[in-house]
Amino acid sequence: MQKSGLTGSRIRESRLGKGLRQVELARNVGISPTYLNLIEHNRRRIGGKLLVDISRELNVDPSSLSEGVDVTLLEALNDAAARFPGAQAETARADEMAGRFPGFAALLMALMRKSEELEQTVEELNDRLAHDLQLADSLHEVLSVVTAIHSTSSILADDDDIDADWQARFHRNLYEDSQRLADSAQALVEYLASSDEENATKELSLPFEELEAWLTDRDFHIPLLEGEYPVAVDELMSREPRLNNSATSRTLSISYLQRYRTDALTIPQHRLDNAISSGRFDPLAIAQEFDSDLATVLRRIACLKQSSDILPVGLVVCDGSGALTFRKHVDGFTLPRFGATCPLLPLYQALSKPMTPIRQVVEQSGHHPRRFLTYAIAQPTPTPDFNMPQLFEATMLILPEDHMDLPGEQNVLPVGSSCRTCPRTSCVARREPSILTYGF
Repeated sequence: MQKSGLTGSRIRESRLGKGLRQVELARNVGISPTYLNLIEHNRRRIGGKLLVDISRELNVDPSSLSEGVDVTLLEALNDAAARFPGAQAETARADEMAGRFPGFAALLMALMRKSEELEQTVEELNDRLAHDLQLADSLHEVLSVVTAIHSTSSILADDDDIDADWQARFHRNLYEDSQRLADSAQALVEYLASSDEENATKELSLPFEELEAWLTDRDFHIPLLEGEYPVAVDELMSREPRLNNSATSRTLSISYLQRYRTDALTIPQHRLDNAISSGRFDPLAIAQEFDSDLATVLRRIACLKQSSDILPVGLVVCDGSGALTFRKHVDGFTLPRFGATCPLLPLYQALSKPMTPIRQVVEQSGHHPRRFLTYAIAQPTPTPDFNMPQLFEATMLILPEDHMDLPGEQNVLPVGSSCRTCPRTSCVARREPSILTYGF
């Protein structure tokens, strides 16, 4: 998309680059220097024969003078100014900057994108360093060996009267510990250097991650459990060894697949497809149509086979403690791999108001904040016996605003991913300082 209106600025830049005075160029094209000055300051429009004559004198193509400014460059400049308000950038002249120096504007845009990518990497690394069990074990091994080497070397350095046999033992211990240290350090380097996909393949830290990885490979859609005659869960489990790595993994997988199968029978895919048109739908109306609860509808929407009419959506489920028990990611909506997420999410608001449907537009923090339409509900889970405390489970569907029709939406809730990586300094729900700021 282009924004026009800077033809005069381009003429001036080209004239100065050629070393021509304003009087000379005006004389050569048959206009007054005063009129050319008005053109160069974008106070007079120019086109037709005059534009052709000027471009010929400047030895440039007329289109290079008349083409508009790329709006993407303008947005990048305005974003940079908003990110660093202390720089006091002249935002009113951003279009002039983009028009006169498009190369530098494009460079700034590239640097902004790189900065955002690096901040995202820091966020992921922080999450990994804080909760990666294999990394913690490797670091513990390295520190243990370093401590052993330090202790042995201290004895040798401080005591000159050590028996020769004991000296030999200590030297042997130093050699063996140094070998362990080298091996541990090498293993740690290899683990850090490997990709996230390789690490996930080597070892998934928790059983629920094994199930999530299996579902991610299938876009969370399981055809064998769809249709009028779905396969039995036990049969599906027998076909998928990845879901049987441990007793815990098998238990979690069976529980999820049984619920999926029940949901699919309650709300068949072909009927739900017909109820949804290009991502514009009302989950409550769908629940009434199928005589179903809202949480089932939200889960079914998140697990539909992706198509041009069914747009990518995310889903999050938590128990009464607030711990995330299920996650389906959607681009732009960041959720921590481990630990607590933002307490302001409608997911947690639903827990405080059981059985109350919540519709809320949220905006995640960042240099390019993105908005999402969310639907949330907290519903009771089955109670196996009398006099047992009632437990609740909250479910939240996440839809990118880009694909939603939200005319006049004013009630936007600012949220983050987690306090540790959220730059909103004035948030009332903040638990700890952020490692990221807009000045990072």
